[in-house]
Amino acid sequence: MKQGLSLRVSQHLALTPQLQQSIRLLQLSTLELSQEIEQMLDDNPFLEKEMEDLAPREDFGLDKQDAVAAPSDADNDIDTWDGPMDRVSEVRVETASEAPDAPLDAAGVAESWDGDGSVDFSPDDSEWGGDAPARNQQNNDDEKAQATELARNQESLTAFLHRQALSLRLDDTDRAALRFLIESLNDDGYLEDSFETLAESLAGDDIEQCEELVHRFQVALGLLQSLEPTGVGARDLGECLRLQLQAIPADSEERAAVRQTALAICKQPLELLAKRDVKRLVPAIGATEQEVKLAIAWIARLEPKPGRRFIDVERNVVVPDVLVTASGVDRQGLPQFRAMLNPEVMPRLKVNDIYANALKGSKGDSHAGLQQRLQEARWMIKNIQQRFDTILRVSNAITQRQRSFFIHGELAMKPMVLREIAEELGLHESTISRVTTAKYMHTPYGTYELKYFFGSGLGTDSGNNASSTAVRALIKQLIASENPKKPLSDNQLSDMLKEQGIDCARRTVAKYREALRIAPTNLRKTL
Repeated sequence: MKQGLSLRVSQHLALTPQLQQSIRLLQLSTLELSQEIEQMLDDNPFLEKEMEDLAPREDFGLDKQDAVAAPSDADNDIDTWDGPMDRVSEVRVETASEAPDAPLDAAGVAESWDGDGSVDFSPDDSEWGGDAPARNQQNNDDEKAQATELARNQESLTAFLHRQALSLRLDDTDRAALRFLIESLNDDGYLEDSFETLAESLAGDDIEQCEELVHRFQVALGLLQSLEPTGVGARDLGECLRLQLQAIPADSEERAAVRQTALAICKQPLELLAKRDVKRLVPAIGATEQEVKLAIAWIARLEPKPGRRFIDVERNVVVPDVLVTASGVDRQGLPQFRAMLNPEVMPRLKVNDIYANALKGSKGDSHAGLQQRLQEARWMIKNIQQRFDTILRVSNAITQRQRSFFIHGELAMKPMVLREIAEELGLHESTISRVTTAKYMHTPYGTYELKYFFGSGLGTDSGNNASSTAVRALIKQLIASENPKKPLSDNQLSDMLKEQGIDCARRTVAKYREALRIAPTNLRKTL
């Protein structure tokens, strides 16, 4: 075999450390970026935060034209980049259920009852996953309380129960048993582990001591279930509902009879209750059909998760990266919108001037490592700047293409895919995907993930496409206006959509309905 030398020219793409960091920062959420910055501040002495201005700033600044300026040329050497730090603007996402205090009426069955929580819903079928929007929140001036402040002041379920337990006159052993049960509750307020399991976790293989602990736990459970919120300490959903029913005063013969029927229903398999199978419940408990319907209406108003309202609201905080505001009107008199970066999530970073100048005056190769750290600090500032610049460009493109959404709401959403934005901005689809992941936009209709504005299209009679998001909104609207005694089936919904020129098959309607977490026809029917 003959050996020789030859020259060959080729091209290949090499990801420099700076480019790798830029790509990684682009896909981080606001919280992850904050953590990344804190880590870099700890590791790199040349990077530091700029001090906050001492003068107070206006809150949220939706109408300030100069709140955020687009970053300058990222290719220049940048030692500082100013953007307000530390304060964030939150949108609280929370649900709550009320106690069963409404009058007895079989027609008033709450359609939002959660049942036993075992129903799985189909994911959203939008092109880029099912994480779609955060819960829609209206701009209400009376609800501007900071979510983190509410979370900080909110009492946890265990703290709330411990405070009530202090008012009980118990000996040390029973108080310790009650405290242990309170600490063993899950977030929903249920006691999932059996007494035997809890006793073994404390006493191990000591059978005699385990039996003593089980007896103590049985006594403590009665005390726990007497505390607020009613239903706490239940071992399963049926027991939780029964505890709430028993706490309702039977101040009349009629209410006493309905409560007794409701208690009997809760002792039956909960599958019958979830399906509202009146025909099977009537012979099972020996009541009339009207009594069963009234009892189900009563049960539907109970709280299946007593600890729900104590769950830390900070888990549901959504920080918008982009704010969309009106910016005048066009020649037709229609409002125009512009996107701006949320100044509350932008870091204020700079290179430490003292260290940088000291290093600049030094000579020789002895400080090569420090020079590298200084360059890394500058790269970090540049890449963060580029991240927000890209987010702003993509957000403005989305705002322009989905202008009808900002005027009329989700019914006017247009079909749009990542490729369209990528071609408009001269970026790769993967870049658009990274930008729209875990980034949120505050709009006049609420706060949504950027992915929410992308969706496939359905054919129409006019030859155009209707956004799947708009079709889901239309299905939701049709169901909201249906006759509760004769709810619309998926076939009927499909036919109604076809009448409006939207070709949507029954299976697609069912998929969209499940994505909206709307119950099927038999469960929506009012008894």
